[in-house]
Amino acid sequence: MLQEFKKFAMRGNVVDMAVGIIIGGAFGTIVKSLVSDIIMPPIGIVLGNVDFSNLFLVLRDGETPGPYLTLDAAQKAGAVSLNVGLFGNAVISFLIVAFAVFLLVKGVNTLKRQEETGATAEPTEKECPYCVSKIPIKATRCPHCTSELTADPKP
Repeated sequence: MLQEFKKFAMRGNVVDMAVGIIIGGAFGTIVKSLVSDIIMPPIGIVLGNVDFSNLFLVLRDGETPGPYLTLDAAQKAGAVSLNVGLFGNAVISFLIVAFAVFLLVKGVNTLKRQEETGATAEPTEKECPYCVSKIPIKATRCPHCTSELTADPKP
């Protein structure tokens, strides 16, 4: 059973998936910091010094009655709250990650399409300079007009 597990774990697609998960986790951390530390503070300033991480609605007061100035203070008091700001940050983070994944998938699809259509392959046909018919690239005589093809044709 150990040999079978080793064979499964060392298959290429399993290792690739593991690398993708690790990189995805690191990317998620970077995006979370981008949203909470770079994007949301300027938006908060524009909207009147709103700190989105502290944007919440108290549903029920905790042991110490409100008002609570920060989400942390509300949580320490045991208040039940809707954390609207944290949810907004999570939605923006998701949109950024989704857009990055979209760009990645779009790039991979473009490369696959080029590979399938043979965009990088060498041509297999050429035009006869005399009758303008499509002929094989290695042809020395045109099968349509029977002209002899040279490197420098003179019609």
